[in-house]
Amino acid sequence: MSFDLRSADLEAINSATKYPSIPTYHQLGDRGSLTDAVTEFQGPVIGTEKVDGTNARVISLPDGSWLLGSREELLCAKGDLIGNPAQGIVAALREFANTLTPVDGVVRVFYLEVYGGKITAASKQYTGDRAVGYRLFDMMVLRDYEAVSAMPVPEISAWRESGGQPFLAETELAAAAVRGGVELTPRLFTLDCADLPREIDTTREFLAAHLPVTRSALDDGAAGRPEGIVLRTLDRSAIAKARFEDYDRTLRRRRPAAG
Repeated sequence: MSFDLRSADLEAINSATKYPSIPTYHQLGDRGSLTDAVTEFQGPVIGTEKVDGTNARVISLPDGSWLLGSREELLCAKGDLIGNPAQGIVAALREFANTLTPVDGVVRVFYLEVYGGKITAASKQYTGDRAVGYRLFDMMVLRDYEAVSAMPVPEISAWRESGGQPFLAETELAAAAVRGGVELTPRLFTLDCADLPREIDTTREFLAAHLPVTRSALDDGAAGRPEGIVLRTLDRSAIAKARFEDYDRTLRRRRPAAG
């Protein structure tokens, strides 16, 4: 059966293509403080810059149509004269979506961070001229979309949050970025999992050493403070995020009060 957006279940598509929650490298505890328990990795680990913007989706469909979405909702479809202006996603990504060539029989989802402009309070870290940019940070290729979309939405949500989405491995993601003419979030390092820090303080030092300033600046006026690093295995089977803010908050709370 060929795909037709006009008859598709948009609620199911929205749920199946939402980006899942990503755990923190050190697990979160009370009041947002980090605990000493870390996410375990096996083999080589890639570090990429975590850009502070808004999470967006470009959903390329088998019939040649596309959908644009925020993290939670769909905002625009190909052919729409007016799209939901939320967070500037449609304005930033409509042209990119129009360049994509559909692939027969699969749904491809490009996950991008749209940043700069007036999108978040951190936008000034990336631009002094209110420029807007976007970077690809993940991608899913869903071949059994008919079977997935036939499930009740609560089951789709459970499938998504339990790791059911087929994300691309690093080499495939890099190749897809080249084909799509889109930049990836900056790749910072590849190292063995045994070389990852395990303590709160040494992880904060690790972040500063590998990402002292953002590598995603859009112009020379950027203030340059980075948000953090995403850690992932080459096959994308394990992933976690480490944000400067979380480590700074935790270390402040652990510091003995002056007396």
